[in-house]
Amino acid sequence: MYPLEELAGLLEHTNRSVFLTGKAGTGKTTFLNNFVKTTRKKHIIVAPTGIAAINAGGVTIHSLFAIPSRTFVPTTEPVDPNLAMNINELFPHFKYRKEKLDLFREIELIIIDEVSMLRADLLDMIDHSLRRVRRNQLPFGGVQLLLIGDLYQLPPVVRDDSEKILSKFYETPFFFSAKALKNVRLITVELTTVYRQQDEEFLEILNAVRNADFHELDFEKLNSRYNPDFEPENETYIHLCSHNRIADHINQKKLSELEEESLFYKASVIGEFKETQYPMEETLELKVGSQIMFIRNDSSPEKNFYNGKLAEISYLDEDIIKVVLDESKKEIIVTTEVWEQKRYTLDSEKNIKTEVLGSFEQYPIRLAWAVTIHKSQGLTFDRVIIDAGRSFASGQVYVALSRCRTLNGIVLKSEISQNAIFKDRRIEDFQDSTNANESLLQIIDHEKYDYTLYKVQMTVDAGWLKEAVMNWREITFTVGIPDAEKANTLSDDFERESEYLFRISQKFKKVIRLKLTDFISGEIQWSELEEKCSGAINFFYKNVAEKILLPLKKLYSETIGTKGLKTFNEETKMLLHDLEEYIEKLKTCYLLDVSLFDKEIEMDTSTAIVKKPTHMITFELFDEGMPPFEIAEKRNLTLATVYRHLAKMGLTEVERTFKQ
Repeated sequence: MYPLEELAGLLEHTNRSVFLTGKAGTGKTTFLNNFVKTTRKKHIIVAPTGIAAINAGGVTIHSLFAIPSRTFVPTTEPVDPNLAMNINELFPHFKYRKEKLDLFREIELIIIDEVSMLRADLLDMIDHSLRRVRRNQLPFGGVQLLLIGDLYQLPPVVRDDSEKILSKFYETPFFFSAKALKNVRLITVELTTVYRQQDEEFLEILNAVRNADFHELDFEKLNSRYNPDFEPENETYIHLCSHNRIADHINQKKLSELEEESLFYKASVIGEFKETQYPMEETLELKVGSQIMFIRNDSSPEKNFYNGKLAEISYLDEDIIKVVLDESKKEIIVTTEVWEQKRYTLDSEKNIKTEVLGSFEQYPIRLAWAVTIHKSQGLTFDRVIIDAGRSFASGQVYVALSRCRTLNGIVLKSEISQNAIFKDRRIEDFQDSTNANESLLQIIDHEKYDYTLYKVQMTVDAGWLKEAVMNWREITFTVGIPDAEKANTLSDDFERESEYLFRISQKFKKVIRLKLTDFISGEIQWSELEEKCSGAINFFYKNVAEKILLPLKKLYSETIGTKGLKTFNEETKMLLHDLEEYIEKLKTCYLLDVSLFDKEIEMDTSTAIVKKPTHMITFELFDEGMPPFEIAEKRNLTLATVYRHLAKMGLTEVERTFKQ
């Protein structure tokens, strides 16, 4: 057992990627919900399936990264396109719009929920996408990962044809076999306190089932719950089934046995919301007497129900649904809930925000005489009926048993044998080799200084600027800029300045590494590092703003809209955007919890250009003493157009004056 604060601190103050796991009911989702409310890191939440993404408050991996639903193999060698795609075939899918590129380049942390269902090849596709668009060849483009799930529960879905080709490249289909993770110092943190069950004997059985530990598993005690002829009488039970068709058959059979008339309630679907991602049935068929289950927590102050709470329909009309809650027998009115389909965007200050694309509004209940194991993940029941037959897949016996609070609340329709319980030894080997429960504080102490200083170094790094200026210079030599002398002078100035800033940024990295060594050895105080980093941030801000961004912005304001300069202006606009982004990162840079930017030196570095009317540009040149024919030549205009521009300013005698 360890404080959850340590895990939060590790994620916040280091760049370590973490696999957060734990038995059913240990609070993984609770930790996630609390962490995202407090972290300063720019993060997104994704999941392998639509329903998992909606429940986690995020988006699907495929929708965010525009990844095709095909098997991927990490090779450039040709592969059978009917079976998979290779690296070369994957790259064309990464042609993102500017808004998506900006988003990906701001992300510091990606949270992947329900990672037990994530295949290794899908994680590798995420890696290729991020390294490409972030222009960073570190794994995942340098982004930190928080992977959440339980590998002993539902595994990834792999078809037979996919498994055949995947097995040639991956040791297992699980996420931890991804090639991208080979160079990631991934650690496993396991939550160990089970909140769902309190019965020690039942917990021992669950642990033995989870670990396929047949020496510790008391089969006699477990199968004492075997009762093939059991039928519920007064108490409320729920059947846990392996397949949808079995659960649907039980629910429809039980519903048809009720003599009451059915009423139908159709969901309100607005905007973009794919049918495959509906969190429940679009149309609910209910009768008085129906056994139902809530599929959301009660958002009202009363907290009458939770996700998985059972109840019975007591009253129905077109507008009102009343239920009597199991155990408390309290009658309440059920109101509709809204599920949202979202996407991630950046606001004007480069903060990651969610934008609602569509909504699904429906009563948060479903018929619940039966439910599938898959849909029961994360739920808690007091009484369940389980038929753990041969149709149960790997991990499903454990998931089914662990849904219930107590052993006495379980009824087995078939006995559980050793053949129904098995585990993948490779999972245990992975988790044992990466487990860091006992070393979280040491990792934080060893890495938080490195990490915060690394972020400062990456923020000031001017390597990109040197390259960007060189690319921009090439454009200036290929187009006919009217004021070529001015453009060439600026181009030379920018080249010298960018080269100078690059050298300074490289020198700064070396100095910081030396000072960190001195700090660790106790020769200097941390405040000296703070002072050095603050000086660097403000130096790069002042020099980039005054010597490159502002002069370039002025040039752009003069060339924008000029005929024949479309390519030049597009390149200039792109460079200005990158400069503005760099400046903003300097302004928001922290060393641990200390802001490094001096607001007293702040200047207007916005690159928004208010385009001057073309006749005003003509007038300004004329006012500087340039004759109309030179203005026409400079601006690629006809002489008649120049006279019209000047006439708009009331200079009607211009033509006669210059003719004289």
